Amino acid sequence: MQFGEVALADAEGAILVHSLRLGKSALKKGRVLSAGDIAEIAAANIGELTVVRLEPGDIREDAAADRIAAAIAGAGIAVAPAFTGRANLFAEAKGLLVFDRARLDRLNLVDEAVTLGTLPPYAVVEPKQMVATVKIIPFAVPDERIARCADIAREGEPLLRVVPFRSLAVGMIQTRLPGLKDSILDKTRDVTQGRLGALGCRLAAERRCGHRAAELAPEIEAMIGGVDMVLVHGASAIADRRDVIPAAIEAAGGRIDHFGMPVDPGNLLLLGHIGDKPVLGLPGCARSPKENGFDWVLERLVAGLSVGRTEIMSMGAGGLLAEIPARGLKRADAGAAPETPVAKVPPGPRIAALLLAAGKSSRMGENKMLAEIDGRPMVARTAQRLLGSRARPIVAVLGNAAEAVDAALGKLPVERVMNADYAEGMAASLVKGLAALPADVDGVVVCLGDMPLIAGRDLDRLIAAFNPLEGRAIVVPTRRGRRGNPILWSREFFPEMLALTGDRGARRLIEEHADRVAEIEMDSDSVLIDIDTPQALAELRERVKPSAA
Repeated sequence: MQFGEVALADAEGAILVHSLRLGKSALKKGRVLSAGDIAEIAAANIGELTVVRLEPGDIREDAAADRIAAAIAGAGIAVAPAFTGRANLFAEAKGLLVFDRARLDRLNLVDEAVTLGTLPPYAVVEPKQMVATVKIIPFAVPDERIARCADIAREGEPLLRVVPFRSLAVGMIQTRLPGLKDSILDKTRDVTQGRLGALGCRLAAERRCGHRAAELAPEIEAMIGGVDMVLVHGASAIADRRDVIPAAIEAAGGRIDHFGMPVDPGNLLLLGHIGDKPVLGLPGCARSPKENGFDWVLERLVAGLSVGRTEIMSMGAGGLLAEIPARGLKRADAGAAPETPVAKVPPGPRIAALLLAAGKSSRMGENKMLAEIDGRPMVARTAQRLLGSRARPIVAVLGNAAEAVDAALGKLPVERVMNADYAEGMAASLVKGLAALPADVDGVVVCLGDMPLIAGRDLDRLIAAFNPLEGRAIVVPTRRGRRGNPILWSREFFPEMLALTGDRGARRLIEEHADRVAEIEMDSDSVLIDIDTPQALAELRERVKPSAA
């Protein structure tokens, strides 16, 4: 790859290194300069440019990122097409992110131009949550470097995978000592139910008995046949492998696999088995909903991963949980602190979606939101497509024929907002919709109600590209060079959007903030198709087959 400053006359066909603002337009870095671009730059009295020219064997950044992402993605992971040298990977189900740390480090050491960043190993992830990103730093990388990275990623099984949680039936036994209040046991039961429910499991049975091995052992024996796992909350912490809980597990026909772990809180966890079913003696901290070592073991067991002495004693790196600020007050001050669970991994930016469905439909001659496409009102079809994306909440702005449009949306989980001033134009609907969004959203996708071919994956592609810190604060879909809809806006533009009037919407802001715009090429024409006329509606009805509705 050749990099350097050249005379403008020699720049045609090269890749622009730095974005240029030219009046009301902008040329983004990474653009392959055309003759028209050169003329526009010359008109701005710019005589030299910093550019890149590819050499034989060089792979452009997006193609390189796509190849590596495809090589590292294993079961439970979806890959989004690359943009600006970045390919993002997403979880397809709730579960644990699993990867080989040593192999990941080897891949990152191949070349400084190729980077792979992930969430922490064994992070709990939600469906559609980003779990990793491949970023190619320069505009191109030699093919042999990409091949080496791909080879490392494919050694054995793919480098990254998401192991989904299984729905398990779990039994719990609590032991008593004199003075231990039933209210504490009740709270422990409720906390355990919440902890299991968050992983898709259920507390199938709960029993209570005295804190003696002779009483606990028959309770374990009676429970083990009807559940997938048994949890034992002792009235007193386990002090030794010969203490009450381990002795009871062995008396019930089980074995003790390991006692203790290098995680605080959670040191006094005991792992045993009866047959192939785990029996855990829990540390006292498991009575609290706050994260502790028990969570780390439980999550792996629910995911069906191997957990034994080696796995538990390898949890020491990052195992000091007691004083992490995100957990609330430090343990010394925790007496009055609310015990609220803290999410282990942030899910990424929170993006909402506005569905603008209030207009007069003057060119259509009827309310196009109610026009049926394969037996469904257009507005309901569009809303259903938006619900297939990561965007939440979905807020529909109603106005013209509001009651009928509301009825057309039916029971779809879409919030409704009324715009009594819909006749004033699209800006009024945009203002009403923005005002209804939660205060903590990071951005919003603005979608027209007459775009029934838009897909959830289209919105997800925009959301994956969104990164205001990297200059992608307005994300615009394109198809073969044409800009379309919907458009994702960072909340930093909300004040300007709230000041809009008339029927132009927020399009002029794209021109005013051209340096903050990212254009993302899409894989279908759906972002270009809106239905404004009877002819367009008739053509769409011909195009849409019943199976596509």
